[in-house]
Amino acid sequence: MLRIGLNPYGLSYTVLGWPGQGTPRANPRPWGLWPYLDLCAELNARVVEVPTTLLEALDGAGWERLRARLHELNAKVVLSQGSPVQGFERSFELAPKAGAAVVRMSLTSVLAGARAALGPRWERTLAEVRAALREAAPRAADAGLALGLENHQDLTSAELMDLCAPFGPHVGVCLDTGNPLAVGEDPVEFARAVGPRVRHVHLKDYRVQWTAEGYRLIRCASGSGAIPFTEVIRELLRFQDELTAVLEPGALEVRHVRLLMPDWWNGYAPRTARDLAAGLAAARKGLLPEDADYRTPWEAGAGPEAIVAFELEQMRESARLLGNLGETAK
Repeated sequence: MLRIGLNPYGLSYTVLGWPGQGTPRANPRPWGLWPYLDLCAELNARVVEVPTTLLEALDGAGWERLRARLHELNAKVVLSQGSPVQGFERSFELAPKAGAAVVRMSLTSVLAGARAALGPRWERTLAEVRAALREAAPRAADAGLALGLENHQDLTSAELMDLCAPFGPHVGVCLDTGNPLAVGEDPVEFARAVGPRVRHVHLKDYRVQWTAEGYRLIRCASGSGAIPFTEVIRELLRFQDELTAVLEPGALEVRHVRLLMPDWWNGYAPRTARDLAAGLAAARKGLLPEDADYRTPWEAGAGPEAIVAFELEQMRESARLLGNLGETAK
């Protein structure tokens, strides 16, 4: 069974106030927790992903209100922690209070697959992640929590599985369906490779615009771009009896994957021609013309009302397009 809901990262400006947080371009009136939960109710969310940042200010009455609201929604809860994984202690404190059984974690700061920019720091970063997981994994098992390590435009399917391999079932994957394109992989094959370890899913989609250096990944409503969601979810349901997934249109900043540049591949393991061909073919779907304006309202300098309207429109359209995904993937 597939349960579909929301997370606020597809509404980062509306709910959380960023990008631009701490600058004059930040949203002057971010929603915060309660209007976000109202939108979850409007869109009949059966999963609610909540960042730790939205929970930090809750007092006793606030926690009671949150639990009552989640009960009304009849929704499962996923707690979301940003990078780095070393902050897991606070997540482990908050998860049981929110009723969350899964803690989603991003691992590195790399975006658009551009690990080469880190040089030797890339290997040091992975070593730090492994060390943190060695400490976090037994703690998660003791707490009855599952960790979902996200492919946050940084790690390949093989690397994610290698990270999980030394640990038990409490360390798994949060699969972002759009992000395999950021490391040159086919989303369906990526899902097949990590399927046994998937604990949670981000339903992200992209329009693709090819360039002389590679391609841009451009935010769109999930279900309107390059990602074959039915095939991806069908692969995952081969391994899981029940799966949680949340709608997440991409970031307001377009990602440029420069994989046609030789230096981009520094830090990656060798790849077969067949695997590379599959990744490139996947990025030939959902195409935007090469001369089209790819900018989001944020990048075009629009005001707060226009950016909020853009995010909300795409989230509601995502719910319309993918609301029956569990049925179509059977």
